[in-house]
Amino acid sequence: MRILVLQGPNLDLLGTREPDIYGTATLDDIHASIRRRAAELDLDVDFLQSNHEGVLIDRLHRMDFEAAIVNAAGLTHTSVSLRDALVGVERPFVEVHLSDPSTREPFRQVNFLADVAAASFVGMGPRGYLLALEELARLRDEGAAE
Repeated sequence: MRILVLQGPNLDLLGTREPDIYGTATLDDIHASIRRRAAELDLDVDFLQSNHEGVLIDRLHRMDFEAAIVNAAGLTHTSVSLRDALVGVERPFVEVHLSDPSTREPFRQVNFLADVAAASFVGMGPRGYLLALEELARLRDEGAAE
């Protein structure tokens, strides 16, 4: 099963950006741990981080993956277009956020993705990505059992 890990704006600054909120792990650190866990689960992963909404949408439109893990970052609260692309490609996705947006500023209370995600892991730091992988492996295995 091929998993697309889609990372939104400003996640390239992880490790230095507001470490009290996002932790000290870099995006490379997180991707390395995802790669290791994916290998254990017999999942193939592909990564894209972009600060540009259209680049993320264009990558989804390639549809060369079976499922996705998406940390849309700030686009979670603003992008109907990203939501439409995720729905339009008809692939399951798991939403991940390092922090819990629901406990932060009022504008972060809006989430355009949660109701169309197969699952959401928020406020768990980098561990949320590993839980997302495990959830997608579980969905894969359930599908194989049917």
